[in-house]
Amino acid sequence: MIDEVLPYPLLALVGQTELKMALLLGLVNPGVGGVLLSGPYGVGKTTAVRGLLDVLPVIEREGEDIDGKPVPTHEPMRLVELPLNARIEDVVGGINERVALEQARVLLEPGILARAHGNLLYIDEVNLLDTAVVGVILDAAAQGRTLVRRGAMTRLFPTRFVLVGSMNPEEGALHPQILDRFGLRVWVAPLAEPRQRIEVYRRAQLFRTDPAAFRAAYADQTAALAEEVEAARAILPHVTVPPALEEQALTLVQTLHVPSHRAEIALLEGARARAAADFRNSVSEEDLRRVAPLALWQRNSPRIEEHSRQQAEARATIEAALAVIIPPPAPTLRHGKANTLRQIEGETP
Repeated sequence: MIDEVLPYPLLALVGQTELKMALLLGLVNPGVGGVLLSGPYGVGKTTAVRGLLDVLPVIEREGEDIDGKPVPTHEPMRLVELPLNARIEDVVGGINERVALEQARVLLEPGILARAHGNLLYIDEVNLLDTAVVGVILDAAAQGRTLVRRGAMTRLFPTRFVLVGSMNPEEGALHPQILDRFGLRVWVAPLAEPRQRIEVYRRAQLFRTDPAAFRAAYADQTAALAEEVEAARAILPHVTVPPALEEQALTLVQTLHVPSHRAEIALLEGARARAAADFRNSVSEEDLRRVAPLALWQRNSPRIEEHSRQQAEARATIEAALAVIIPPPAPTLRHGKANTLRQIEGETP
């Protein structure tokens, strides 16, 4: 946990509009599938994530009363940071070695994923983590639960959390299948405007000199943003996507030759989050325009497109040979209920 640190206010970040927007959309709607921040050192990725500490919403958790009976409690969401050297056992959970040695019994304890349940899980330098560890985290985020199995013992932990990762591409790329698992992705570029860069320096200097005073200057704006996040999360379940916009989103995905179905999920869920943050219960075209660069960036794959073309050509060759050697039968009207195989093949009774 890192919520003891006084964070730099999110709204004090100079520029970086897409960075701030993507983080807030992921916070409003975990259904976008997580947020990946990619950029060089020193552009504010980690600072922005930790700035979310001031706007994390209050959520309901399951607590216990004095008699040990489950009762709902309400407390702020927490920010959980994954250590770079984390092993799969640390992440998933495993046997408590102290209990095993001292008490000669097996106790399965939760890992970081279980502690992240209901919270925000931040993975800095995600591209440097072991691929297996990253895969486990992404599976847990997608399924909302993690199964720990040690021999004959099993234990199921809920693992629903807001996922945020960051990386410097100079240190290595993420595997494409892992990259695709993040719903929204932001390229956090260095600020090009000299005045903005000077303003970054001035604000950083003020924050170092007196963090409390600097934070106080943004307190009203930060409190208002926290209330808006709470409201947006309450509005989100009522936000719908008009069918015409669903078609536009799909047309956009197909025009860009994006193979993954996660593209339209991230795009439409991100659009729903933006509508909720704007206190609307219906997605607009502007929502799609704003979210599309975040949801579709780097999702097109020339290799997959070429492979799909080769597969289509091979399929066409086989179909042409079948048409000559084993012509399809004339269509006949079937009576009665079609079995499951027929239904899968598209035949109706």
